Amino acid sequence: MRLHRFIGDFNLISDKLKISDYELVNQIKNVLRLKKGDLIILADGNLNEAKAKIINLGKDNMEVEIVEKYQNQNEPLNHVILYCAVLKKENFELVVQKATEIGVKEIMPIITERTVKLNLRKDRLEKIVKEASEQSGRGVVPMLHDVAGFEESLLRAKNNDLNMLFDQPGESFNGLNRLDKVGRIGVWVGPEGGWTNQELRSAQGSNFKIINLGKLTLRAETTAITATYIVVHNCDCRWPHQ
Repeated sequence: MRLHRFIGDFNLISDKLKISDYELVNQIKNVLRLKKGDLIILADGNLNEAKAKIINLGKDNMEVEIVEKYQNQNEPLNHVILYCAVLKKENFELVVQKATEIGVKEIMPIITERTVKLNLRKDRLEKIVKEASEQSGRGVVPMLHDVAGFEESLLRAKNNDLNMLFDQPGESFNGLNRLDKVGRIGVWVGPEGGWTNQELRSAQGSNFKIINLGKLTLRAETTAITATYIVVHNCDCRWPHQ
């Protein structure tokens, strides 16, 4: 039976733990209908996890007994940062959710020349990131940055070991060697209308690799999800236990 996972500011050093987070207690008690004696998994967002048994479930707090402590082994070693233009409707929320499930470490919403939607509800996105991290078995919660302009994002990306901007006229991804022992990798995806020529020149001037995902024209959200997955899972030495 799969146990429910919760990521929070938990002190997993003690053998017993009292939790006073009303929202979490309400979810466990009234949404998931868990009861005294049920097992759950608690994670502190820093790779530390524990299997815990509910020993007391009150109105707005609960107590658990730690049964087993261990380290999360699911995180990719590569530090992949998704720089994605803010997309229309719920498409950006979809990208944030799926990129989190895939294993991205940071998400940077960016405003480009052809970006249409300019505002985001960061509180809603942070909730999506946390829930996706819990559901997918992540050991950490990806960092969600504030919205930044394209040029500002270029400056922030200078410390990355590799930056890959995805654009259809670019070099075929299949022609690249596998990413071996590369630390910080930036994945750049433009808006629905694509990158401008000036943005492409700026990226090339910053030594970005311009990459395509094939001959078909993909929607921006499809490109973001696909590109992130390929980069996260394209390193020979990505998993701690391999």
